[in-house]
Amino acid sequence: MKKSKFSMMALTALLAACTPTGKKSTPVMIDKPTVQIVDGQMTPEVLWAMGRVSGIEVSPDASTVLFGVQYYDIQENRGNRDLYTVPVKGGSVQRLTQTPYSEHSAVWSADGKQIYFLSSESGSSQLWSMRADGKKRKQISNYTGGIEGFRLSPDEQKLLFIAQVPYGQKVSDRYPDLPKSSGRVIEDLMYKHWDEWVETIPHPFVADLAKKGLSNITDLLEGQPFESPMKPWGGIEQLDWSPDGKHIAYTSRKKTGLEYSLSTNSDIYLYSLADGSTRNLTEGMPGYDTNPVFSPCGRYIAFESMARDGYESDLNRLFIHDLETGENRFLSSSLDGDVADLHWSTDGQTLFFLSSEVSVIQLYQANLADGQIQCLTQGSFDLGSIQLAGDRIIALRHSMKRPDEVYRIHPQDGSMEALTDINGELFAQLKPIEVEQRWIETTDHQQMLTWVVYPPDFDPNKTYPAILYCSGGPQGNISQFWSYRWNIQLMAQQGYVVVVPNRRGASGLGQAWKEQISGDYVGQCMNDYLSAIDAVSAEPFVDANRLGCVGASFGGYSVYWLAGNHNKRFKAFIAHSGIFNAEAQYLETEELWFENWDMGGPYWDLSNAIAQRNYAGSPHRFVDRWDTPILCIHGEKDFRILASQGMQAFNAAKIRGIPAELLVYPDENHWIMQPQNSLLWQRRFFNWLDRWLKNV
Repeated sequence: MKKSKFSMMALTALLAACTPTGKKSTPVMIDKPTVQIVDGQMTPEVLWAMGRVSGIEVSPDASTVLFGVQYYDIQENRGNRDLYTVPVKGGSVQRLTQTPYSEHSAVWSADGKQIYFLSSESGSSQLWSMRADGKKRKQISNYTGGIEGFRLSPDEQKLLFIAQVPYGQKVSDRYPDLPKSSGRVIEDLMYKHWDEWVETIPHPFVADLAKKGLSNITDLLEGQPFESPMKPWGGIEQLDWSPDGKHIAYTSRKKTGLEYSLSTNSDIYLYSLADGSTRNLTEGMPGYDTNPVFSPCGRYIAFESMARDGYESDLNRLFIHDLETGENRFLSSSLDGDVADLHWSTDGQTLFFLSSEVSVIQLYQANLADGQIQCLTQGSFDLGSIQLAGDRIIALRHSMKRPDEVYRIHPQDGSMEALTDINGELFAQLKPIEVEQRWIETTDHQQMLTWVVYPPDFDPNKTYPAILYCSGGPQGNISQFWSYRWNIQLMAQQGYVVVVPNRRGASGLGQAWKEQISGDYVGQCMNDYLSAIDAVSAEPFVDANRLGCVGASFGGYSVYWLAGNHNKRFKAFIAHSGIFNAEAQYLETEELWFENWDMGGPYWDLSNAIAQRNYAGSPHRFVDRWDTPILCIHGEKDFRILASQGMQAFNAAKIRGIPAELLVYPDENHWIMQPQNSLLWQRRFFNWLDRWLKNV
């Protein structure tokens, strides 16, 4: 199932996986593609022609924003990312790189004259530098296996970097005479995670920067079988340098095997470069503790923390560690929402961060002295990846109408201006859509925020087919998100009214609303879905006889369950990477903490009423009621929810004589990432909806 954090860093990292990692031949240059737009309609091809903006960094003098844009070549079936700059005060965008090697993780030098970045130009991801104008590019590191992320020490004399180290024993180690055996001898859990067989884990290293590479390399976790940062999504944001360069704070969950699979208990550790000693700063705090950020004076470390072990969607809180007293202070106690992306003000008296304000992700600040918290922005959009620029804040901003662009925010009044318009030329040719924020009464008499998205040229005097969008998670923001797979605007652009309910489990509407879904997958959440589609389909502009239901991950589970419990509301279903058999899922998945918390425990615990109720509601138990065409999609590298779940659902439908289609990808995971695979996904997706909702 999808992680509950609303940061897009993990998805950006996955998109980068579409770029080449080896240098057997020079890859073809990829630049801004051209695409034909007919009658102002967005198509999957138009979506894939868009530039994807990410990775903002503000120069030390707060004058310039550095960022990346990734474009994709459908024929080459890969993407490429280049670096750009734009003035903080506004002005023209300047391109710094134009190579086929995907520059990423770029940062400024302390004097602003150099830019450091990672590139695979030499065959593996290594550290490079260039002048601030993009000239005099040179390779700095040649580390075996490559570098996955880095931070320069404040004096730029040392490099903190992430690299993989071997984990476990291979068959060739046990039996040297069987070097070609593909078997794996498995003796404990967590042998697979999300989309990989776990044979390596990330470790943090420190090296002296030399003119020709790195020297005096130290592994901060040498000899320890623990991750830092944590798989599968953790990056360099889980580590930080102290301002004096004498210490490193890092995140780690120091567990392995079965214990790892049952626990979310990670901690913040302080490593001393002087003597190699390590101190646990969050001892006794049992949930996730992540993403340490030193204050400018070096006395405090801000970090994100969850209270309960085993609950990955617990309230993500803002904490401050005082290195002088050892105290951990809960600074966001007055905020009923998750925090992310922490940044200190230059005077160290204020922390800026992102949180949810009525579902949408906005900019907040917290005062260190009195703990007062204030929301600084408002609007029907999400913010992400904030950076300080003097008395301004630079952020990425997106909505269901537009993908990420770079914005300048005035924190005093929350006003903002766009600094980039990377996809403006495309959107100038597209007919606009409208997104309505509607509050719908649920069966338990609560008010549920629901996004209703209308097709271009919407005419309330006409009737349209409608789609119920079931979100993944199950916890997480159902906000003004922009996705290059489950793109709500793309659905609306095909002539559908799209209904997106913030059903129980959604973040941004208070912790109680989010937590209600745990232990109650087939109760109030499913009622919420039906309340939303019933309210919108009662409108005269919706044809109640042409309703579809789509979703992925927990949304796929929802589709499978609704297929047996919809009372003939829907005429078509699409489930991607969904759980069909909850009992099988308990033993097939790897993150057991998730199943234990949300399902209540194992299915064989007959004394556990919560677990028994959940498993009794497993979608596979209602196949006898299936009566509606269904498309099942799954990736065979999805180790979170195995492809056998989608195959079971498809087989059940075919055995029962129900029109069904199965789309399987041997080389994709929980998401469909490769360009041509994604286009196939979208073509079959809309082919299925059009077949049963339009061509009738």
